[in-house]
Amino acid sequence: MRRQPVESSALVGVGYDSATAALEIEFTGGEVYRYYAVPASVYRELIAAASLGRFFTERVRDRYPTEHVRS
Repeated sequence: MRRQPVESSALVGVGYDSATAALEIEFTGGEVYRYYAVPASVYRELIAAASLGRFFTERVRDRYPTEHVRS
């Protein structure tokens, strides 16, 4: 999945596949996780958030099925 770079102290890049409703996040440590069944509205809100890390923690982490893609 193609990720776009983001300005965040916690996240490096974020991608979204609307066909599968999958959100992919690359963290500053190099870890990549894919979150499934994420509504497009959540992706749009994440990208627009003042703090991407805070939004991720409050609205994505531990809320959607997750796959560890890369260490």
